[in-house]
Amino acid sequence: MSGSKLEGPLAPVVRRDPYEVLAVTRDSSDQEIKTAYRKLALNRYHPDKNANNPEASELFKEVAYSYSILSDPEKRRQYDMAGFEALEAEGMDMEIDLSNLGTVNTMFAALFSKLGVPIKTTISANVLEEALNGTVTVRPLPIGTSVSGKVEKQNAHFFGVTISDEQAEAGIVVRVTSAAQSKFKLLYFEHDVSGGYGLALQEDSEKAGKVTSAGMYFLHFQVYRMDSTVNALAMAKDPEAAFFKRLEGLQPCEVSQLNAGTHIFAVYGDNFFKPASYTIEALCAKTYEDTTHNLQDIEAQILRKRNELRQFETEYRKALARFQEVTNRYSQEKQSVEELLKQRDTIHSSFTVTRTVATLSGSGSGHFSNGGSSKPSGDDSKPDSPGEDGSSDSKDKYAKRKWFNLNLKGSEKK
Repeated sequence: MSGSKLEGPLAPVVRRDPYEVLAVTRDSSDQEIKTAYRKLALNRYHPDKNANNPEASELFKEVAYSYSILSDPEKRRQYDMAGFEALEAEGMDMEIDLSNLGTVNTMFAALFSKLGVPIKTTISANVLEEALNGTVTVRPLPIGTSVSGKVEKQNAHFFGVTISDEQAEAGIVVRVTSAAQSKFKLLYFEHDVSGGYGLALQEDSEKAGKVTSAGMYFLHFQVYRMDSTVNALAMAKDPEAAFFKRLEGLQPCEVSQLNAGTHIFAVYGDNFFKPASYTIEALCAKTYEDTTHNLQDIEAQILRKRNELRQFETEYRKALARFQEVTNRYSQEKQSVEELLKQRDTIHSSFTVTRTVATLSGSGSGHFSNGGSSKPSGDDSKPDSPGEDGSSDSKDKYAKRKWFNLNLKGSEKK
């Protein structure tokens, strides 16, 4: 496959085919891929076992990166269809190991998380190795009980849930909640041939009302988990995708039932800086038959709705493109109409007496258009002659004034 570089805390310098990295085939089952990953990541290339071998650290990252693709059904499908390019187009989110991130980078990650950007984190390799070696302390968690506690960041508390044949047949539910809205992971481990416990499932806490919660449901039918980090980058780039892609995070759980015996669960502290407060409980689904049927029904509806949204998104994108086209046309036509009316007003304003008089006065012409007065403009400043209006009263007054003045002048000469 592609040999281009990839940025990210778990990304190798040059990408190789994930199947080649894990030494599995394209037909390998999820369990075979999981086993190959454990063998390479926890035994052969783990940094704690290769402190003096820098190459082992890079190989460990490559193995972890390859497993992050092949362990996710949707990412594996995309890779099988179009390689790394399909994952890049969908904005594949990298996982961050907070235990190796450093204080400054942890602060940035915490800030982005606070702003609502999903930050997908890995489980500390130390926790996984201790579990695989069987050196962890397992506390009992009887069915029908709950335990509260506080786990340090990047650490885990392990619990053993023992179930009978009858309880296994009815179904088991394990849930964790945090009233403090702490970030945590609920983990499920399978018994490994080496005598320890290998990670099989993990659920990240999600905010649900005033608490954060995570649950695993072993009810003998396909149950789904919601992964909010799926397509998170693509959704951030396109706000409208946040709606259409929201249900794409619904992923099938790999394990749908448990056999009688003791099963290992753990609560992993996933806060950036402080311990995570939690309450874990184990329930038998026998007394929750109606709730179980409701869960199966609502998830079936969600899956149908997801398929409908995929089709509707195509229709919506086409309609939106058409809307933008006609909106642009509307703006252009509006501007065109305004310009035409403006030109019309300009032409109308040309038909005016005031403008014509001003123009003709400048040329010295005594001829006017539009029925204007024939009075020369030069006479505008001259006072009107007495009696110009032709009235007899005006003439008499003028004559008397003239006669009176003459008499005065004559008297002065005398």
